[in-house]
Amino acid sequence: MSVRTESPRTIRRARPASHRPVAPPAGADFAPAPSPDGRRVAFLSDRAGTPGVWVCDVDAGPPVALPVGDEPVLALSWSPDGQWLACVVAPGGAPRTELWVLRPDGTRRHQVAGFGRRSAALAGWLPDGALMAVTETDEHGQALLVDAGTGRRRVLAQGELLTLLDVTPDAGLALLRRGPRNARWLELLDVATGVRRRLLPDTGRGSTDQGWFGPDGTSVLARTDAFSELAALVRVDLTRPEQPPTRLAGRPDAELEHVTFSADGRRGALLWNTYGGRSELSLLDFASGVQRAVTAPGEVLGEAVFAADGGLLCLTAQGPVQPREVWLVDPQTGTPRPLRSDTAARADEAGVAPQLVDLRASDGLALSGWLYRPSGPGPWPTAISLHGGPEAQERPGYNPLFQALVAQGVAVFAPNVRGSSGFGRSFVTADNLAGRYSAIADVAACADFLVAAGVARPGQLGCLGRSYGGYLVLAVLVNFPGLFAAGVAECGISDFRTFFAGTESWIAAAAVSKYGDPRRDADLLRDLSPLTHIDRLDVPVLLIHGANDTNVPAGESAQVADALAARGVPHEHLLLAGEGHDFLGRANAETARTATTAWLTRHLAAPATVVG
Repeated sequence: MSVRTESPRTIRRARPASHRPVAPPAGADFAPAPSPDGRRVAFLSDRAGTPGVWVCDVDAGPPVALPVGDEPVLALSWSPDGQWLACVVAPGGAPRTELWVLRPDGTRRHQVAGFGRRSAALAGWLPDGALMAVTETDEHGQALLVDAGTGRRRVLAQGELLTLLDVTPDAGLALLRRGPRNARWLELLDVATGVRRRLLPDTGRGSTDQGWFGPDGTSVLARTDAFSELAALVRVDLTRPEQPPTRLAGRPDAELEHVTFSADGRRGALLWNTYGGRSELSLLDFASGVQRAVTAPGEVLGEAVFAADGGLLCLTAQGPVQPREVWLVDPQTGTPRPLRSDTAARADEAGVAPQLVDLRASDGLALSGWLYRPSGPGPWPTAISLHGGPEAQERPGYNPLFQALVAQGVAVFAPNVRGSSGFGRSFVTADNLAGRYSAIADVAACADFLVAAGVARPGQLGCLGRSYGGYLVLAVLVNFPGLFAAGVAECGISDFRTFFAGTESWIAAAAVSKYGDPRRDADLLRDLSPLTHIDRLDVPVLLIHGANDTNVPAGESAQVADALAARGVPHEHLLLAGEGHDFLGRANAETARTATTAWLTRHLAAPATVVG
């Protein structure tokens, strides 16, 4: 077994696990939004049960909750003039979202976008602080400017799979993103004439999913993998469209994950995704081109944003035993410090840190994953955990479910099978269409590897996953009968035909490039659907779904439950009220974790019975 032995970079070191009761996980603080002067930070926290808005002084004082209603808040932004907080709200936890604004003292709360069947997303604010750049989506995308105070709207553009990324300060030009998953591009819109033109040459490969106008409005900066295997930062000169883009920042050993810029455009914060999923942070001075590394306050970083004056950088940090929390970085010194003074008390001191493991797929493709070991010698009952996406990535972040399983003596292996992000353009697209057969086979290769390496006990292997990972659980159970003893499928697709018919229209349109066209590729999708081969599934399965899920509709789990019931296969079907695709309420998330831990512990604990 190839195991990487790098020491964890998490803020707190972990202890070996033992069989023990597990305390409820610590709450998460995330989505920081600094005030323009950098003296206060608004952020989201689920400490009260559902993600809500809290505000904290940078230098002193406990955080204070703002009255934003009972629905979960997903994103947050402070206006450049300091007068408004914008909140993206998910009623009922569903994928459809609304945009609300309120004063920083909690007054004058009102909805400004996402009415009816439309879903709203905030791209950012124009410099004067009154206008927001917003995308509304139903059957088509709509790029808007919305006045925070009055709610007045101006439509800039409409089109299929359209997202507004940025607008120049005079609202003369807009930057649009178009296209389906793994195949996106940027368009420049002249607002006065309505004329659009595509930015960046069409290389026939890769995707460009982030973009911003340069400070003088004569350039566009973009994160793209259209010109390299790993995503990099490039600059497009709008005054010389015939010139190829200039590469500003890229690494041969890491993928650029996210970029955020100071309001004056002089500095950028770059989050790098190194092999396996650990984060690194650097600050880029655009005038000199010098990039300076900054100490990462956790294994996995995210949600970086500058205060409007550029004097403060906020981000989130987490690790295997470090709950997600907000950190502050001084751009001059690069010194990080936690926003909350009680951060040290929130650590999961009894948790375990994983090891990064390398292995090979059946066709020789290099794979990797994170292995969480119980105390004592192996082999152990083992669960393979499959992340969603599939263009997401398993990273060494805070995962209370993994810690709960390890505490009960169950090892957890969380691989990144083909289709995962963080490993380059070719890897993330390797499961497209018929490549999905190989992604399913990757899970079986992980199981064989774990047994051969002495980690897992034959007959005591389970698999679990949510969203696309839930699909993979069902797919591997029907394609490799006898390999696993039990499964947990959370919010997973079971039949691509019913998925495409029932999901949100924009989700379906964007998914065609990844899964296939429901008409053109009907035969492929039928064969890849677990429900087509459900008669092969004969092990206990726990199905969990949010009742309000309109991404992967709850019927996807219900029809599996019906099929298993008809054949007498042991199963349970847990439907969580008030939840959509992501379980945002802490009580429901804990219900799902507890049920998953109990199911796998029970069905993997008994010794295997050898027949024949």
